[in-house]
Amino acid sequence: MGLAERRRALGYSQEKLAQLLGVDRTTVGRWESGKVAPQPPQRRGLAAALEVSLQELDIFLKPPRAAGQEAAGHQSSDPPSAGDPDEMIRREFLRILTFSGALTVLPVEEAEALAEGIRQGVPADFERMNRHLWQVYQLARSKGSVYPVVRDQLTTLSEALEARRGSSRPLLNAAADLFQLAGEVAFDGSRYTDAAASYTLAASLSKDAGAFDLWACSLVRHAYVDMSDERYRNAAQMLTLAERLAGRGDSALATRYWVASVQAEAYAGLGDLEACERALDRAEEVSELPPDSVNAGWLRFDGTRLAEERGARYTRLGRLDLAEETLKGALKQSALASGHSYRRRGAVLTDLAAVGAKRHDPEQVTAYGREALELAQASSSGYVARRLRSLCDEFGPLSHDHRVAELGAEIAALRTP
Repeated sequence: MGLAERRRALGYSQEKLAQLLGVDRTTVGRWESGKVAPQPPQRRGLAAALEVSLQELDIFLKPPRAAGQEAAGHQSSDPPSAGDPDEMIRREFLRILTFSGALTVLPVEEAEALAEGIRQGVPADFERMNRHLWQVYQLARSKGSVYPVVRDQLTTLSEALEARRGSSRPLLNAAADLFQLAGEVAFDGSRYTDAAASYTLAASLSKDAGAFDLWACSLVRHAYVDMSDERYRNAAQMLTLAERLAGRGDSALATRYWVASVQAEAYAGLGDLEACERALDRAEEVSELPPDSVNAGWLRFDGTRLAEERGARYTRLGRLDLAEETLKGALKQSALASGHSYRRRGAVLTDLAAVGAKRHDPEQVTAYGREALELAQASSSGYVARRLRSLCDEFGPLSHDHRVAELGAEIAALRTP
């Protein structure tokens, strides 16, 4: 049974279901045709309207053609996303990993003959370029603007990996680094499947390179995909693995402390205040590391955002007084910081609006929420947009206030790449 069949079985027209969920009728039609997938906040409402679990909803959301073929025991003659450049890059990398693994067990003469004439890459150049791309990504208003360069760099890395035999570890490190950045760009643009695939490849490459810190960071980023869909238990399991890997990594790096800060978010989602505060306390130990311990590329955690993260965790756990005090301090810090992140400030503003919603204070909701909305519009940040859509779930009775209702309508109309 597909999404349309389930809707009809419950007696809903597309118009009625759209009205229940606060979306346009054409959006429901696009979900049913498989052209687009619902955003995480919409998924929760859709599952409730259709009286199914989120896991069951995944089955209903399969495109009608794919569902019919599976039922008949057939597969499509065309590979999924065959013309998608991102999918082609992933397939090429998987082929190269297989190719490289075979080369390592061949006699030297055969391997050199296979690799002869292929252009060699210089790992140090890739590392410098990757570091530069992370800096550009961090400062860019629109994160998606970085993606064409990332894709070109991935293509060049593919060619370099294919050309090498023996010690390809530096190139594998560079590729794992770059796939994490590709995943970040995809995640910010709400392309969760692409983000998860990029993080999975980054983890695989890190494993092959024996790079435990890179590996742990890949798992941390993958956990964010689960948390975006409020699958906090799944995220906590992923983060436990990341914690163990970070423990085998370089103790001079901040990896284990970043893992702890993200674990705090997962524990807050699970409603475990004690575990959350323990994790935050562990994360704050990053201050004992020397300043040069931060990688500034795939590992950017230095503890400067821990105040706002603690405030967000307190908000999630309902400790509103603690949350507001902490978040206001974090907001001042972000305003004073040079080159402060729109994404970072937008997240703090959204959390302060959420505190207002929990206090049933429409003025606080609209004041902070509207400023966050303006930042999301200026930066085209999918991350801030997602946070704002989650804020709408907190409105409750405040939705009847005309100021809050107007803010909710503008958030619903927010368009990001």
